[in-house]
Amino acid sequence: MHRYFVYDVFTETRFGGNQLAIFPEADDIPEEALQSIAAEFNFSEVTFVYPPSDPSHTARVRIFTPTMEVPFAGHPTIGTAKALTDMGHGPEMVLELGIGPLPCTAGTHGARFTTQARLEHIATPDPAVVARALGLSSDQIDARKHPPTLASVGLPFTLTALKTRADLAACQTDIAAFREGAKAHPQGLDFAQFAYVREGDTIHARMFAPLDNIPEDPATGSACAALVAFLCDLEKQPLALTVHQGEDMGRPSLIHLTADSERVTVEGQAVRVMEGHLLEA
Repeated sequence: MHRYFVYDVFTETRFGGNQLAIFPEADDIPEEALQSIAAEFNFSEVTFVYPPSDPSHTARVRIFTPTMEVPFAGHPTIGTAKALTDMGHGPEMVLELGIGPLPCTAGTHGARFTTQARLEHIATPDPAVVARALGLSSDQIDARKHPPTLASVGLPFTLTALKTRADLAACQTDIAAFREGAKAHPQGLDFAQFAYVREGDTIHARMFAPLDNIPEDPATGSACAALVAFLCDLEKQPLALTVHQGEDMGRPSLIHLTADSERVTVEGQAVRVMEGHLLEA
């Protein structure tokens, strides 16, 4: 049997935030079973923890969505760091991810990580396709500061500003438009959409990745990291933002971000909700 924990991430209370299953001792799980396990949970991500390749690091972490392995994601990093601290590691640690070693800190305050991954401006998708993917009209997109932009600091997302909070609440995904966008931008993986409304230092956001079997994600640290890095680059000044996500799906999340020209820090709380064992096949 293989032990696992379930944490709710980017929340201080159970049944909010983003669900994450963590297998803290994954050495004996067959490689061919990893994707099937992630699909069985059907959470946005599942992490599998291994001994580090570098003995000075804390652990090697692999991250799976319901359909693929990804090199980096925010809430799995935060949740796994918090779980490892709850198991006696930390508070300072280095997690080996697909994007390389990532410094993390975790404790009773939650967890945070800092990435120096380079911001990539990948493409500028057709706003009409983005609007259809979100179930909106083109005039609900706020292009005053930037058009919809496919960007990444380890995982790509289309970042789209909307005009009002009501526009954000009105989003309803159109799978055909997602398929059209993914075909036009294969480097964007599944044409995942991160739509947001900014009110000063506060961001309200939603993330949709239906082609990855994630109809909506309640908290997306990697998309938030891409957004704050992109806005920091756009405005040519350091930023500190707070992101509210998951409110429209009943799983409110709170994500704290800071960025300058060289690094992005993502911070949030995580709470253990369940634990159990995966039975041997």
